Amino acid sequence: MACLSGEYTLTVRAINSYGQQGEPATTTFRINAPAAPAGVELTPGYFQITAVPKLTIYDPTVQFEFWFSEAKIADAAQVETSARYLGTGSQWSVSGPHIKPGKDFWFYVRSVNLVGKSAFVEASGRASNDAAGYLEFFREKIGKTHLAEALWAEIDNSKLKDEMAEMQTTITETRNEITQTVSKTLEDQNATIQQIQRVQTDTNNDLNSMWAVKLQQMQDGRRYIAGIGAGIENTPDGMQSQILLAADRVAFINPENGDTTPALVTQGGQTFINEALIKTLTAPTITSGGNPPAFSLTPDGRLTARNADISGNISASSGTLNNVTIAEDCTINGTMSADRIIGDIVKGYTVDMGQGVMTQNQLTFQKMILLKDNMPFDRKLMLMAYSFSRGEFIMKINDKVVVHARSGKVKTGEREVQISKNASRYEPVYSDVGGSASGSWSIPAGQGDVRVEITFRYEADVLFYMGGSILHDKSKIRIHDPVLFYLKSYTDDFDTAS
Repeated sequence: MACLSGEYTLTVRAINSYGQQGEPATTTFRINAPAAPAGVELTPGYFQITAVPKLTIYDPTVQFEFWFSEAKIADAAQVETSARYLGTGSQWSVSGPHIKPGKDFWFYVRSVNLVGKSAFVEASGRASNDAAGYLEFFREKIGKTHLAEALWAEIDNSKLKDEMAEMQTTITETRNEITQTVSKTLEDQNATIQQIQRVQTDTNNDLNSMWAVKLQQMQDGRRYIAGIGAGIENTPDGMQSQILLAADRVAFINPENGDTTPALVTQGGQTFINEALIKTLTAPTITSGGNPPAFSLTPDGRLTARNADISGNISASSGTLNNVTIAEDCTINGTMSADRIIGDIVKGYTVDMGQGVMTQNQLTFQKMILLKDNMPFDRKLMLMAYSFSRGEFIMKINDKVVVHARSGKVKTGEREVQISKNASRYEPVYSDVGGSASGSWSIPAGQGDVRVEITFRYEADVLFYMGGSILHDKSKIRIHDPVLFYLKSYTDDFDTAS
């Protein structure tokens, strides 16, 4: 009986021989289609890719369906009609000459159990692009063939007869064509080897020459060909000499040092080279080794590099940079937009006025700061509003007074003053009016360092209080610190001060 998906409650109770029942034990469980794979791990091999799905929580009742495609399928609903079904298992490998390195292949995998199937999960990958590994792979493959064994075998010259060599010379001198054919048939298999040496005259009375060795084998109704040929022809474009190779695989092997690892292999429209020195290379697409590749350059000019050290000039119209450091100066001619800037595009200074000094019946606070900033653009120096109840505030820029503000007094009334037992007079009553200072000033580009001097003075008769009592120790007196901002100027505002 098929089990329907859904939530179930199972109740079990014990019963004895007298029919008495115990307390029931109940549990709730679900029977559902499996969850989709959390991911599919693709392992590259030589002309091979292995897909291993992963579940978030291991379930021994779950298997996986594997589907394969050489092109990406945009709609998951089309997987079963567009992709090739591989089979069901815990993992699957696809291999063969068609799994070429440098080409993307797609796997579509879903979880299956007795209840149902999950949605498909897509994964794309490539075969290994390890050139050295491929050459070793070919060395083993080639070394197991009869042709390789025959090539490596030493020729026994003792079996050759002198008169045979003389006969071959005679045939060459007396005929325009020599064709030698060796053939053998075994059941539905047939193999033929043909060697051709020909010198002929074509319809234009032009002389052509060729030499070729051709191997042909029939099996299961399919023809397989391998051959090598050399020829010289008189064509409409002039004399043409050429050497042609016809084979599924062409390899160059140097037997001198006994190493049978090929230096070059051509198979399936691809060439694998151990090492090359090329003077000029024109390649629409360049891809480095690694999985994923560390470097690639596509025909549309897209350059991808996982780690680049560029010491020359870079010219770009757009792009994105993450976590970069500009080691030296940088010029931005246009507009820069930034969510957050740490640096001196806008410099803020809190000027610590420190401890005052008594001079000429005055308590004076003075501080000089040097703004080291010789930028190629105009700056604005701004003094934030500075208020004080009594005293005098002076600010200089490069020895020029730009702010001079004082506190003042205003008559607020009169008071009666007793001058004798029977006489008095009225004197005006004054209240202090505090002062304030603020302003902004243009600092032209290229002016060099800027000296800013701030001075604040109290008259000696000013009384200072701390905790309700007169403070006689003037060294304990502090004033609040002025605040300056130094920023790039974007307008031609005139200087202001108050």
